[in-house]
Amino acid sequence: MHPSSAAGPEKVSAFHICTGPIYVKNAEPGDVIEVHIEDMLPRPSRGPGHEGRYFGSNVAAWWGYHYGELLKEPKPRENVTIYEIFPDEGYAQALYSYHWAPQTDPYGVVHRTYDYPGVPVKTSDLEVHQSAIGHVRIPLRPHFGVVALAPREVDFIDSVPPAYFGGNLDNWRLGKGSSVFLPVSVHGGLLSIGDPHAAQGDGELSGTAIECSMTGRVRITLHKRDERLCDPTYPLIETPTEWVLTGFSHPDYLTEFGAKGQGEVYAKSSLDLAMKDAFRKARRFLMATHRLSEDEAVAVMSAAVDFGVTQVVDGNWGVHAIIRKAIFETERER
Repeated sequence: MHPSSAAGPEKVSAFHICTGPIYVKNAEPGDVIEVHIEDMLPRPSRGPGHEGRYFGSNVAAWWGYHYGELLKEPKPRENVTIYEIFPDEGYAQALYSYHWAPQTDPYGVVHRTYDYPGVPVKTSDLEVHQSAIGHVRIPLRPHFGVVALAPREVDFIDSVPPAYFGGNLDNWRLGKGSSVFLPVSVHGGLLSIGDPHAAQGDGELSGTAIECSMTGRVRITLHKRDERLCDPTYPLIETPTEWVLTGFSHPDYLTEFGAKGQGEVYAKSSLDLAMKDAFRKARRFLMATHRLSEDEAVAVMSAAVDFGVTQVVDGNWGVHAIIRKAIFETERER
């Protein structure tokens, strides 16, 4: 899930568990691929004694925004919380938690921190606590954290930092009934999708959401140089009621930083840069899509557009701009 992860006999760069790459027939650079989430449901456990129940986990990890701000001992520490998910009722509830202790995987690699998903955990090495937040009901926001096309600059890429091609967007609005429009950079698009979350708050502060297994159904549509989108150069999310524009500290870090970009971006991210990128995209969107002047676009943004922190843990930090469709309803009625 993060740089310097290790598993088995080989070192790997960061990764997520995804389906893909999916080749989209006739997709060429300059086109746009729309990925619409038709449905997604958590997968039931098949573990003995837990059949038919749904579970997820959250790790307050070493790459989390909070990690250098811990108040109590032991410091540093990583805390894992296990949740039970109730999809029919629409919430998740914490069951228990534990501090991460070094674990040895089946290949003999010792994981002193949580650096690789799926490492078997020996409960005998841990002090498990009943969660003090077990009475808190976390509203479900099922979504895929990663929806990406292949970038034009490299063949193999760290899956953590998002950019113009999509990737690890980690925006909970990209769930059932929503779409994301992604610019095509290579022949066939090469779509990957995964990193399913049951719930997440804006910011994804601790480094992870409630991570869980999901079965999804998506519809993929190719738009040939779609003029309706006006500016198909970045991931654009559409929900039934909103447009969500994605801004990043470094929207094209692979070009900006060159060969060292996949490492350099982790050290150079800032919310100020991400906010500026989201602002510029929102301004262009309003001016191009709704034919507003620059002054009118700024006035609308200040009065009616919500800017929020998408995530501060994915190497390339994100700020999104939410434009509600309802504010332009009278425009459509003319």
